[in-house]
Amino acid sequence: MKIIIAGTAYPYRGGLAAFNERLAHQFITEGHDVEIYTFTLQYPDFLFPGKTQYSDGPAPEGLRIVRKINSVNPFNWLRAGNEIRKKHPDLLIIKFWLPFMAPCLGTIARLARKNGHTRVVSILDNVIPHEKRIADKLFARYFIGSADGFIAMSDSVMHDVELFDRKKPKAFCPHPLYDHFGEKTGRQEAATHLGLDTGTRYMLFFGFIRDYKGLDLLMHALADKRFDKMNVRLIVAGEFYNNAEKYHKLEKELGLADKIIWRSDFIADDEVRYYFNAADIIVQPYKSATQSGVTQIAYHFEKPMLVTNVGGLAEIVPDGKVGYVTPVDAQSIADALCDFFQNNKQDTFHAHIVEEKQKYAWNRMTQTITDVLHAVK
Repeated sequence: MKIIIAGTAYPYRGGLAAFNERLAHQFITEGHDVEIYTFTLQYPDFLFPGKTQYSDGPAPEGLRIVRKINSVNPFNWLRAGNEIRKKHPDLLIIKFWLPFMAPCLGTIARLARKNGHTRVVSILDNVIPHEKRIADKLFARYFIGSADGFIAMSDSVMHDVELFDRKKPKAFCPHPLYDHFGEKTGRQEAATHLGLDTGTRYMLFFGFIRDYKGLDLLMHALADKRFDKMNVRLIVAGEFYNNAEKYHKLEKELGLADKIIWRSDFIADDEVRYYFNAADIIVQPYKSATQSGVTQIAYHFEKPMLVTNVGGLAEIVPDGKVGYVTPVDAQSIADALCDFFQNNKQDTFHAHIVEEKQKYAWNRMTQTITDVLHAVK
């Protein structure tokens, strides 16, 4: 097939770019012709909470990425949509994650479909975002109306899309592995690379720090007196997207200054493997969620996980097999983490992780997309 993916890609950074680029590589491996249309402007600076939207690394090899889309310029949407329409791709894939993008991506999709040939399949991260804003539902409805079919990566997102459309083909496919961050390394090698004490055990909170991700819950859990008797520390690795000061204030209030290692910058792709390989367990104490790419990095590096029972997280982290699923409260999180470290559960979970990760191959995603495409009337 001739395929165009419209969305985030290099020179932009982060999980959205990583997903689209890895998906493109998979389709190319399967023999398809793939091009990515990414942004000339993704977010206006005043709407972007981080330090920069851009990668400082090299462009991914083997991909055709063109910068064509301005998220806030309607005249650009017309140009981009008509250009895709004239190219007659068999398939236009759009990863949808935020209602803010609905007018732009929904307009492009509508124009592309006007050639009577191109079909639009959307991979949905979220339909209704974690941090809700006015007009979210209006914008989401506009985008849902622009696509021919949908892939949901969690049951909760499948339920949300059903609120807007019950007729178009839909399928569930879990988030595939993020397997492009390099290979496993020894724990001691990884810790040494990061300047960490190799004799200490580590839990890792990884990714952009936003309020809904529950870092405050994890900090309250870490204040449990049982951890005073353990040589365990928390690594917080990721850039603040919300007020950093409140977390540092909480650190002082809870007396955690000697228990947290802050690496509060964006973690470059070539550094990710060291954080995961140094960690004993990956902790995602989210207050709300649909699915998370962090779990799929953890699976790639075969690391146990703790997730809270929100959204689709429990669907991909079987409780007691590859880690823990807890209620959204600090005491439950503390109990599970103490069980992990006191009873040395890492080896117990590892065999199940190796088995479970086989479910998340990228060819399952490409096959599901193809199945939905063929179901389009």
